[in-house]
Amino acid sequence: MQAWVRRGMAYGAALAVLLLVFALYDRPEVLVTLSEQIWACFN
Repeated sequence: MQAWVRRGMAYGAALAVLLLVFALYDRPEVLVTLSEQIWACFN
């Protein structure tokens, strides 16, 4: 596989992960669950 194809696939995968993370942070219940889990780690 050529280097530019491999680089394009890596950028595409990184973009997909970032879009998924931003989509999850748009939902308030995900943020509440995440904050409760973090709080439980230090409690």
